[in-house]
Amino acid sequence: MTSATTELLDYDQVIADFDPVMGLEVHVELGTETKMFCGCPTAFGAEPNTQVCPVCLGFPGSLPVANGKAIESAIRIGLALNCSIRPSSLFARKNYFYPDQPKNYQISQYDDPIAYDGHLDVVLPDGTPWRVDIERAHMEEDTGKSLHIGGATGRIHGASHSLLDYNRAGVPLVEIVTKPIVGAGERAPEVARAYVTALRDLLKALGVSDVRMDQGSMRCDVNLSLMAKDAAEFGTRTETKNVNSLKSVEVAVRYEMSRQGAILTDGGEIVQETRHFHETDGTTSAGRRKETAEDYRYFPEPDLPPVQPAAEWVEELRGTLPELPWVRRARIQEEWGVSDEVMRDLVNVGAVDLIIATTDAGAKADAARSWWVSFLAQQANARGTELADLPITPAQVATIIGLVDEGKLTTKLGQQVAVAVLDGEGEPEQIVADRGLEVVRDDSALQKAVDDALAANPDIVEKIKGGKVKAAGKIVGDVMKATRGQADAARVQELVLAAVNAG
Repeated sequence: MTSATTELLDYDQVIADFDPVMGLEVHVELGTETKMFCGCPTAFGAEPNTQVCPVCLGFPGSLPVANGKAIESAIRIGLALNCSIRPSSLFARKNYFYPDQPKNYQISQYDDPIAYDGHLDVVLPDGTPWRVDIERAHMEEDTGKSLHIGGATGRIHGASHSLLDYNRAGVPLVEIVTKPIVGAGERAPEVARAYVTALRDLLKALGVSDVRMDQGSMRCDVNLSLMAKDAAEFGTRTETKNVNSLKSVEVAVRYEMSRQGAILTDGGEIVQETRHFHETDGTTSAGRRKETAEDYRYFPEPDLPPVQPAAEWVEELRGTLPELPWVRRARIQEEWGVSDEVMRDLVNVGAVDLIIATTDAGAKADAARSWWVSFLAQQANARGTELADLPITPAQVATIIGLVDEGKLTTKLGQQVAVAVLDGEGEPEQIVADRGLEVVRDDSALQKAVDDALAANPDIVEKIKGGKVKAAGKIVGDVMKATRGQADAARVQELVLAAVNAG
């Protein structure tokens, strides 16, 4: 069935009849300069197939060498997730035959992942704590990228041909796999989003990845099944692949719950398969039948030795862990003097770290909060993106706030500058210069605009003379309009009252 004809069970009915069981697999591209097993660069956006070599293309006779920085990052991730670090872990060959995997196998870890048995404590939007248990975090290499040409959906079905870019093949990955998440009930979609959000924040704080979900450097596979209320075993699961935004993780869980609920209620069976998530309408569609571990025919990678980090080195790396994001937030909340409710709202919109970075760049905390949670949050909503993914940096926001504080821009002019930055027009100061947006401070120029507005509104002049000072707002508004918002409203008010009183 296509997404347009898929029947869905009412969500409340799903919760009444079934218990959801989730497993989340998050793939994180590490921010190393070179690939996992060769010296090719990892920069995003290079011309296709320009960052490849015999090793990452799988040429016969080429030998991999493990990236030490990637191993270090994997250990730090494991430690931050409260995992045990395995004293000796192995790489394995995971065999599958797809065009985006040039070797026809992927070097990964199977029986002996470098990190295992951890947990991550997250907080739901209403403040409810939830512990997500971590099964493992293992190292592997990324695959290439397929581009399907000629179809309407960008997928292989209906395409006339496909292009392959192997730049991404071999980029270091850490895959973080949860244990089954049970007992979440109707809050399962919230739990999934809260977990991926907290994990993204943690990885960003560690500095091991840029966690750009829009660029694929962090992506989530959502495993979901339903079990009847009186069942003793988990149901058959589906795996929705490569979900690439926080909102989409929540939507994918909710959709699969309703889709599977409808099938089971009608007496059907769930097919164990991968599924594609469609950002446009929040639906999923069938991919391929899901393999089991046996289908991948794992066996030890013969060209790589075991990874055996010394215990002393592991403890040294533990000492490099930064202040955890939630600990930092508690400290910042106390410094800012805001309530738990206000802080939760800031966390839920993804504003806290952005505000902190903006204050670090020189802005006052109150102004930084106001800009991110009001105007910029509105912009994110209008553009259909997460606040953190807006194409404007905290440093740029701090510059705009500074220009407003200095009186060079009004708040509205500052907002115009911010929109221009978001639209890719450049840095704030250059935009101000190019557009001539700086506040008009020449009293002679303002006086002419004031005189013109007073001459056009004699009735308003009489009201002001009669003591109705608030009536001057109409004149101020006309002057602001005449100067394209570039006048200082307070100064205009002074000039208006002075001109009327003088007359």
